[in-house]
Amino acid sequence: QVQLVESGGGLVQAGGSLRLSCAASGRTGSTYAVAWFRQAPGKERDFVAAISWSDSRTYYADSVKGRFTISRDNRKNTVYLQMNSLKPEDTALYYCAAGPYIVLVSNLWDYWGQGTQVTVSS
Repeated sequence: QVQLVESGGGLVQAGGSLRLSCAASGRTGSTYAVAWFRQAPGKERDFVAAISWSDSRTYYADSVKGRFTISRDNRKNTVYLQMNSLKPEDTALYYCAAGPYIVLVSNLWDYWGQGTQVTVSS
């Protein structure tokens, strides 16, 4: 019902910035929350940030608070993740997810994008 496409990843130096985009399409009427997760090689998929589709409620993992900002543009059906002060530990495949509720467990989200790679050089 919902298709998600991430973009904006790339290779950056430590301390640099990137902005990821998640564009949603399809039947999005029942989607009320969007989140970013990330997965590094050999590790589990971890929650990064989430936002309510219709208001300004946001949630962040402790590891990214103060450095990452999630935002939305409802008119474009797009969610952004502004990542500043990037660290090598931020290197991962970043996924966009959508669902009816904000939850921290990845397998409870209904829709997923293909992922976009973020690599931070040391």
